[in-house]
Amino acid sequence: MALFFDHQWYDARLGERGLDRLALAAAAGLSPEDLDLVFKDQREIGPDELAVFAEMVGVSREEAARRAGVGGHAAPADPADRRVALLEARVAALEAQVAGLLARFRSS
Repeated sequence: MALFFDHQWYDARLGERGLDRLALAAAAGLSPEDLDLVFKDQREIGPDELAVFAEMVGVSREEAARRAGVGGHAAPADPADRRVALLEARVAALEAQVAGLLARFRSS
């Protein structure tokens, strides 16, 4: 179990990028409920999930791990899996941005 998950930092970083927890969950392949458990330190974050978290908030994997309260025991992700996870994170971020733009356009 993580020692300390800095959910305020993650929420702030996501907000800076126009994203939210739902976008992070989708990109990482987690249900919103599983992501809530991660944010409450009740579920361990896996290496591939950590790679997606790092990409979504725009920091190094090491910084994402530190803010998630995990360290050396979070083994590096397989390079091919990591690349796919990063691409999926980018697609999810773009989808979230497009959805936000559409919502603003429809409301005006």
